[in-house]
Amino acid sequence: MILTKTGLALAGAAHSLVAIYAAYGLGVGAGVGCAYVPAVGAVQRWFVRHRGLASGLAVSGIGVGTLLMPPLASLLIAALGWREAYLALGGFAAAVGGGAALLIESDPRDRQVGPDGDPLGAAAASAQPAGATVREAVGSRSFAALYAACLVCSFAAFVPFVHLVPSAMDRGVAQSSAVLLLGTIGAGSTAGRFFLGGLADRFGRRLALLAMFAGMAFALVLWALATGFWLLAAFALIYGVFYGGWVAVLPALVADYFGGRNVAGIIGVLYTSVAFGTLIGPSAAGLAFDLSRSYALPILAGVAANLIAAGIMAWGPRPSPAELGIAATLR
Repeated sequence: MILTKTGLALAGAAHSLVAIYAAYGLGVGAGVGCAYVPAVGAVQRWFVRHRGLASGLAVSGIGVGTLLMPPLASLLIAALGWREAYLALGGFAAAVGGGAALLIESDPRDRQVGPDGDPLGAAAASAQPAGATVREAVGSRSFAALYAACLVCSFAAFVPFVHLVPSAMDRGVAQSSAVLLLGTIGAGSTAGRFFLGGLADRFGRRLALLAMFAGMAFALVLWALATGFWLLAAFALIYGVFYGGWVAVLPALVADYFGGRNVAGIIGVLYTSVAFGTLIGPSAAGLAFDLSRSYALPILAGVAANLIAAGIMAWGPRPSPAELGIAATLR
């Protein structure tokens, strides 16, 4: 949170667009990465039976923040100016985010309980949390399947966030209405994080992740077929729901596979796949549009990417017996 505050403050003091990009991209980007992974990792250690629900509730904070912070930023800019607004938001991040960070407890044994609040035996209280090391996890075939699925999916996952508004305007939607579509994705994402994580606990988190990939592919088909605002809004809502479910279920599944001992480190390595996809996918989609003057190719490529990711989860390797044993000890 200190990195986030510093990045925002430096962006407010910048005198060129490049400096703003550097301060915001590096400072805020590093801060968000260093805040998100440890916080999500801590949640996985506290829950097993309702891990998907707990994970979804935790990451729903991002969806709520996406809905609330842009209007707040607009009010601050109108009242203070953009430089002072950056400083105010940086102070807010340090005070609220930093204070929340101090309240995080990464291991339920510090409260003398096990996951889900179950009684903790004397032996368990003195032992290391069960789970694979980062090296053991990263070297496993099940991690390779998860990494490949997330990498392929992430090439398409963030394309709508960048290109939905210009795509809608190309189809005759007014700019004021097109901008609302991003908020619709955010609302759907928040709902998906709240509700689909809990459903994943009931029906299986591995199957749920496969369903999230398939759901995003289905939604992208709607985008390809949409000709007006309401179909685009339906796409945005449905896509947001399944995208939010993906964000909620993924860290819970990592904990299922590899246990809680080093879950934050393993999640951090896994999320490098999303970073690569996010860096390449939207830019490649923009290049495809520049060459073809149509979004059909990048949208259909997104459909294919999500179907491939679903196939990897359906037919890829499941956790080895050793990995399953690690996860079972947490139950």
